[in-house]
Amino acid sequence: MARIKPQTLLLQSKKKKGPTRISLTTIITCNLIVVLIVLCLFATYRHWSQRSRNQQEEHGLPNLLDVDAKKFDLPGYAIINTSKGSITVELFKNGSPEIVDKFLDLCQKGHFKGMPFHRVIKNYVIQGGDYQRLGAAEDWTSKGKPGNQLTISPRHEAFMLGTSKTKQDSKGFELFITTAPILDLNDKLMVFGRVIKGEDVVQEIEEVDTDEHYQPKSPIGIISVTLKREI
Repeated sequence: MARIKPQTLLLQSKKKKGPTRISLTTIITCNLIVVLIVLCLFATYRHWSQRSRNQQEEHGLPNLLDVDAKKFDLPGYAIINTSKGSITVELFKNGSPEIVDKFLDLCQKGHFKGMPFHRVIKNYVIQGGDYQRLGAAEDWTSKGKPGNQLTISPRHEAFMLGTSKTKQDSKGFELFITTAPILDLNDKLMVFGRVIKGEDVVQEIEEVDTDEHYQPKSPIGIISVTLKREI
């Protein structure tokens, strides 16, 4: 076998090809392709997300995220400023959402500004609203003070905020604050809050002099209502 000379081996090694190098143009092209793919995927996601939202709106279905966000942002407290002082009320946003929504809407429209407490029944309720919608005070007093002792739920306690169960409209929404436990409260009122500060103000209003129709002899009422998310 013939022996290969060292010079021949050197020439052969020089002829061998080195590793192939990737050009800068190829790298840029690949990166552009990757970017385009990502953009296409993002555009597709947004398209289907918007389509799903439109379908919900067309069929009257609420967007759960929007509903939860709106519910979270709603004020949870109301400060009722009266001529006797301030009453802070916690609103039952979860327990009575429809009534609370209506109450908040009326507060923002200034519905309760200047509203009088037109009926004060000691050891029972104070009532604010329209003089034209007084109703029968005797019904409250005759049925509202039973002598027997029954189990009282939290919503029957004193210092609860409610409105009448009769059909309400924007002009007839009335406010009731109980001043004592009322056993048949659920039969009369839709409770949507409770007093957490200003019980002494409620009691001071309760002690005003009234006539035979339980109407205060001296005017007393709501000056304004301030809404708060937190206290």
